[in-house]
Amino acid sequence: MRKEPTADQIDVTVRSLIIDRLENVQDLIVMSLCLSLFGVMVLKLWALLQLMLQPLDFQEVSAEILFVLILVELFRLLIIYLREHRISVSVAVEVTIVSVLREVIVHEVLKTPAGQILSICLFLLVLGGLLLVRAWIAKLMHAIALADRESGLELSTAHPEDYGSLSVLKKSR
Repeated sequence: MRKEPTADQIDVTVRSLIIDRLENVQDLIVMSLCLSLFGVMVLKLWALLQLMLQPLDFQEVSAEILFVLILVELFRLLIIYLREHRISVSVAVEVTIVSVLREVIVHEVLKTPAGQILSICLFLLVLGGLLLVRAWIAKLMHAIALADRESGLELSTAHPEDYGSLSVLKKSR
């Protein structure tokens, strides 16, 4: 005797199909961003090569190199998203730090008002602190997981950046 699926089961199945399709569309969007970003990187590298053939302007060359590094890190962030469907907080913070430093180089520190320089320094300190806290929490949670493994708890398949959440620990059976 075959049971007919309930309305709730059909609703869950339809929702799952819609979510799967939306995730596929989102992946296509991210892939197109990756291809576009790769194209921009190639163009910027060509422009940088042409810039190096002329008399060197250190400020302009260093700003362009930092811009290419920012593009590389953004590309890495998109690749991590495609592989794991998550945003890497540490990579996003690193991109922000390099972007701020690039802006400082481009706009010349000596011509920048003191209040703005102080704000930039404070912002960079906060971002550096975020990186340190994230690394400390990951190390702490890993140590806790190793200690708890003996008492019957183990880590799920969560990424180390997710160690800040206690939900990654699950009871083993």
